[in-house]
Amino acid sequence: MKDCNQCGKCCIKYGGGDLSATKEEIDLWEIFNPTIFEFVKDNEIWFDPKSGSRLKSCPFLEVVPKINSLAANKYTCSIYLDRPEDCRHYPSLIPEMVRDECEMIEIIDLEQPKKAQIKLNLLMIDSRPPSFS
Repeated sequence: MKDCNQCGKCCIKYGGGDLSATKEEIDLWEIFNPTIFEFVKDNEIWFDPKSGSRLKSCPFLEVVPKINSLAANKYTCSIYLDRPEDCRHYPSLIPEMVRDECEMIEIIDLEQPKKAQIKLNLLMIDSRPPSFS
C-alpha cells in the first residue's frame, strides 16, 4: 500500500451530503470553532451559511498550490485536526478503497486483500474508534 498522495478522491466523493458529524463534534464546533459551525444546519453538515442549501462538496477541501502547472491536483483539509469522525475513519476497508479508486492501493493489495487489510488497520489505528474491529 502506498502512502496517501493527496489525490482528494475520498473527500471529493464523500464531501457533500454523504458525511455526518456527531452531536458532540457539532457542539464543540459551535463553542470553539464557529467558522466550521456556520456550515451546520439542523445538526447536518456542509450547508451554505448564506443560502442554507446543502453544498455539493466540503467547504474545507482546498487545492494545494502547484509548483508545476502540469502536475495533478493535490488537496488538503483546512480543518484536518477538527474534521468529522467520518473523515477520520476513512478508509476502513480494502473493498471500499477499490470502489473509490483510492490511489493508495497497489496490485499486491488486490492480490492479497487480507494482508492489505491488516496493513490498513495498522495504518489507521490512531484514527479509528476503539470499538472498530
